[in-house]
Amino acid sequence: QVQLVESGGGLVQAGGSLRLSCAASGRIFSINVMGWYRQAPGKQRELVATISNGGSTNYGDSVKGRFTISRDNAKNLVYLQMNSLKPEDTADYYCNARVTTLIFRTGDYWGQGTQVTVSS
Repeated sequence: QVQLVESGGGLVQAGGSLRLSCAASGRIFSINVMGWYRQAPGKQRELVATISNGGSTNYGDSVKGRFTISRDNAKNLVYLQMNSLKPEDTADYYCNARVTTLIFRTGDYWGQGTQVTVSS
């Protein structure tokens, strides 16, 4: 079993900042890509950012230049620093990880989500 637990969401005014964290735990052999996705009410889930175990990053167009993803490979942690937040960033944010377990099965795992609300 693999668990992903997010933290750091909340309410912030437009222009403010938040930092999300996600901790992966369980029967983990290795983690390839970790990332953040978000889903606003009535919309499809969309990519926010991903980061490989080598540090290569990819960002959704709407967050480029404002959000920064990072990870701590030794601790199986991934972070999302969100700056210059806008009301349209309001969504539930989900952590994702592509994990190879101790029995060498690889799959995508998701956290339960953390809510981010940006007021205007």
